[in-house]
Amino acid sequence: MKHVHSGKVRDLYELDGDILLVASDRVSVYDVVLPTPIPDKGALLTQLSVWWFDQLAGVVPNHLLSAIDVPPEFAGRAIRCRPLTMIGVECIARGYLTGLGLREYQKYGTVSGVELPDGLEEGSKLPAPIFTPTTKASDGGHDEPMTFAEVVDQEGRETAERLRELTLRIYTQGAERAAARGIIVADTKVEFGRDDQGVLTLGDEILTADSSRFWPADEWQPGKPQQSFDKQFVRDWSLSMGWDKTPPGPELPEEIVTATRERYVEVYERITGRVWSPPRP
Repeated sequence: MKHVHSGKVRDLYELDGDILLVASDRVSVYDVVLPTPIPDKGALLTQLSVWWFDQLAGVVPNHLLSAIDVPPEFAGRAIRCRPLTMIGVECIARGYLTGLGLREYQKYGTVSGVELPDGLEEGSKLPAPIFTPTTKASDGGHDEPMTFAEVVDQEGRETAERLRELTLRIYTQGAERAAARGIIVADTKVEFGRDDQGVLTLGDEILTADSSRFWPADEWQPGKPQQSFDKQFVRDWSLSMGWDKTPPGPELPEEIVTATRERYVEVYERITGRVWSPPRP
């Protein structure tokens, strides 16, 4: 097994010609890895992704080969994947107005160049989900918003249109399934690559608490920040400490670690309908 790459949260290995994608317990906010891990976070992200890969297999091919045939020391937190040549675009779908999209809308009435109606406020549901891609920065860098025209320039029109179509289909179908369990998916990020046959394939993770904003539907109220089941909780806490979003990030106190883990567990259980049981090597 050969180590290939360490990202903010995941480590990649080459294993018998396949890729082993291992999710750690590290947490990254504002592109900075914080010094305090969240117990079971990597396993929770992995198992939720595996569930979604199965649920949405009819929408787009994905890179998952096995969640079982992995080295025992990585049991539960790793998946064996087919190698992909990744596309240099972070594909984001938004169904609600929040985060960086809200700030752009407040200035210009647009999000990634997509014009939106007047009168929307924080947490508003959009008339229809929109595709709001960003650049794919290297580790330590910051992703920057892209317009659809810029994706066309970078990837070609056919690929850009397919990326938009698939991203919105994943979001729409995922949001419908989550809504049936009382969870709003405000937005989500997905990544695509091409396999050895050139087929556009979903990679990385899908609809997890690291790649999405999850809100409890029964507490949703536009016009204010929403309660969340994702790492927005850690973002908000870190900024409340006066942190300037530059390394090193702040140590997380025990109560924040516990509360964050509880959110990841709850959204896993509510979406999948399964009781969380931490995997053991």
